[in-house]
Amino acid sequence: MGTQRDGTNTAPQHERADLPALADREGILGDLDRVICEAWASFDAPRTAEPQLDEMLIRRLEAPLPEEAGDTEAALQDAARILDASISPSRPLYLGYIGSTGLEIGVLASALVATYDANLAVAAGGADLVEEQTLRWLAGFVGFPYAEGAFTSGGMTSNLTALLAAREQALPGCRVDGLGDRRAAVYCSAEAHHSVVRAVEVCGLGSSAVRLISIDEAHRMRPEALDESLSSDIAAGVVPVAVVATAGTALTGAVDPLDAVADVCARHGVWLHIDGAYGLPGAAPTTAPLFAGLERADSAAIDAHKWLGVQKSCSAVLLRERGRLQAAFGHEERYMLHEGDLANPVDRTLEYSRPLRSLRLWMAFRVHGAARYRAWIENTLTNARLFAESLRDSSEFELLHDPMLSTVCFRHVPAGTGDVDAHNIKLAREMQRDGRVFLAPASVDGRACLRVCFVNFRTTFDGIAHVLEVAGELGRRMARD
Repeated sequence: MGTQRDGTNTAPQHERADLPALADREGILGDLDRVICEAWASFDAPRTAEPQLDEMLIRRLEAPLPEEAGDTEAALQDAARILDASISPSRPLYLGYIGSTGLEIGVLASALVATYDANLAVAAGGADLVEEQTLRWLAGFVGFPYAEGAFTSGGMTSNLTALLAAREQALPGCRVDGLGDRRAAVYCSAEAHHSVVRAVEVCGLGSSAVRLISIDEAHRMRPEALDESLSSDIAAGVVPVAVVATAGTALTGAVDPLDAVADVCARHGVWLHIDGAYGLPGAAPTTAPLFAGLERADSAAIDAHKWLGVQKSCSAVLLRERGRLQAAFGHEERYMLHEGDLANPVDRTLEYSRPLRSLRLWMAFRVHGAARYRAWIENTLTNARLFAESLRDSSEFELLHDPMLSTVCFRHVPAGTGDVDAHNIKLAREMQRDGRVFLAPASVDGRACLRVCFVNFRTTFDGIAHVLEVAGELGRRMARD
């Protein structure tokens, strides 16, 4: 069922009216090819401004649910214009929230995933082999001793999956009987991602069970403070479920001292989970020494849709011991029978309907290779270091921390500005509206600032020099006004 480009109904008389097949498949695929190629070309250079939607398209976005069939080409064109006027992390100077780079090979993989629509809740044939191989490749790339794992919808779900496995180990039977009168706690740094708190809440422990461990001057968890907190809780009858160390905080890119944290966990017999959603790919290039101790962790989370460049959503949770996921999620249902002793994939994950997310990363590793990935990541680290050096040399800007990975926080401090905090928050919003550079406001050590994160392989040093040019231009104008 469908329409031609002139609006003529092309559905044959014998075709059922409720079958939503596209009549002009080759034609619309040609249009899609053009739209995608135009988008890819637009990602090659920074924008001069942020596009705006026209009034007619805005009115169409306010229209009620259409009752009758519409024109496929028109819908595609509207979708392309809407997305072009949306924030895309693929652009070279998208440096705000940690996003993907939009690797072109990931678009092809996404199209194949959507076309075949395999569901990894049950045995899916070749798709299962792809997922397992990609997990092994990913673990090998960052140096994690992999035994089992799964791809998930994001870092939040990966962290939650690991904590549910840790909870079942620390409190056997709690997935059936609940906590009862048992008290439990989870430990993370004061600058850990909020997904850890949310995961603890979903685990049924309550956010009051989160112990925020103090950080040092480099924004890393203090192992001695962790040791004190664990000792105090154990003495009070509180069961430690897990310690969550962060390998690359969202705020400053700090990597907790994993080896020292692992020592504390080993001393108290506590599960160690590494939240490496953003930063764990940094274990592959020259920053690898920062991640010493990763191999001692019980589990780790990593988002391929961040520093590894593929499209959302493509996250993974890795475990060093087989059987922990089955203990946390395994079940028997009459509508999903097991093949003998073989568990269904859903018996190792939180999610039921689960697409083949891993194909994006599998194809990226196949096409680009690990060596090129390491070089790309190294380039983003260099961008961060060079950007920090530019800030140190500037009298107009203030660097707030030495970048450990690829995140840099800084402030615009023009002479005569009274409220520097308010100025920087307003400047961040103004830069987002301007469209030439997208960064985000943040707060480091109680000071409002601008924050950039270099994970985009398209970002050049000429581009990052442009960041200070735009920030200075807009900031000076705001200070004058």
